[in-house]
Amino acid sequence: MHLTINSEFATLKEVLVHRPGREIDRLTPYNKHLLLFEDVPYLEEMQREHDVFTKLISEKCGAKVYFFDKLLGDILEDNSLRIDLIREALAVSRLEHLTEELLGVLSQDQCVQALIAGIKVHEVRGRVSAAALADLLDLAFLIPPCPNLYFQRDTAAILPGGMVFSSMRLDQRQREANMVRKIFENHSLFKDKIQQVYPMITHNHTPSIEGGDVIILSDNAVAIGCSERTDEKAVYHVAKNLIAEGRIDRVYEIHLPKKRNFMHLDTVFTILDKNRVLTYPDALQAVKHISVYTRKEEDSEQVNIKRTVLKKPLREILRMEIPDLEIIGTDKVNQEYALREQWFDGANVFTIAPGQVISYNRNKHTNQALREYGIEVLEMPSSELSRGLGGPRCMSLPIAREIIS
Repeated sequence: MHLTINSEFATLKEVLVHRPGREIDRLTPYNKHLLLFEDVPYLEEMQREHDVFTKLISEKCGAKVYFFDKLLGDILEDNSLRIDLIREALAVSRLEHLTEELLGVLSQDQCVQALIAGIKVHEVRGRVSAAALADLLDLAFLIPPCPNLYFQRDTAAILPGGMVFSSMRLDQRQREANMVRKIFENHSLFKDKIQQVYPMITHNHTPSIEGGDVIILSDNAVAIGCSERTDEKAVYHVAKNLIAEGRIDRVYEIHLPKKRNFMHLDTVFTILDKNRVLTYPDALQAVKHISVYTRKEEDSEQVNIKRTVLKKPLREILRMEIPDLEIIGTDKVNQEYALREQWFDGANVFTIAPGQVISYNRNKHTNQALREYGIEVLEMPSSELSRGLGGPRCMSLPIAREIIS
């Protein structure tokens, strides 16, 4: 039985998250932009907030919560995987020639920490041969940290018909997606359940796609944002493979403005239950154009797909795919509040069961609008987690939900 999810809203069964750790303490005012942060968060408060998040998931819907560092530690028992991942991490700084020396001084747990939080020259000086580190500054990273790792949604997506492993737009984040992929391909919990839809083995340069751009509309339709982070070519290949699998009939390619507040499709809308969707003011109108991929009707055995440009707005397409659709806009909210909450991912709520969502407590106007529509809003603290500019949906990679028939 392959891993498969056929809705965004059915009761959550299993989810992958990463509790922020020492990698956050590696952020400074000087390196934060290089590491893709706007700010320098306070780690201990971040962890407290994240603990509330995972506790809500466990207690409210009974889902099994897997932690990234624990699963990574499990697969690093395999020596060849340890070598591969440490070599790849060192290659970012062009120091892969240090792989054997570094592995000689790191325990398995220290390897996990090095891969997540990075490792600086002074932390191994005296343990690794002096010649190997001779030209390196004490505070330089042998392995850079991954402070964005708590946004697990970006790294992959499980769909009807298979699994997309992300090819990240920004090189600084590709290692996160690679580690998640290694976990799914090698961990005993998952390795026999993977039906890979993307990336293609044949690609030298894989077009980018990120999990936040992928939204399941129904059992046989998926929407993919063509955004700052996801390329048209990637959408085409995912569509072709999903349609060839036979589980998906339609893949919508939704072109977003190349702006920070439309970074991924899940900043435009999220699905709350079988017929309710949350969106921002003006977000649906901001969509530039939409195409749909469907199967070409041919006699040949090979699956070919066609792309049709649609003249309809996103609102109409959502109505076609989601019967009795109700769109909950935060447009009733004062415009200034709405813009402020959009910056902190107000529409990026995480649906854990039909009509039950986890939302940042700071987005109080959005939360009030949801409650007026009968949605149960579980609020979590958000003063520090929100500094990474992602919401509760961004922080979660669903692995299993109840199947909607």
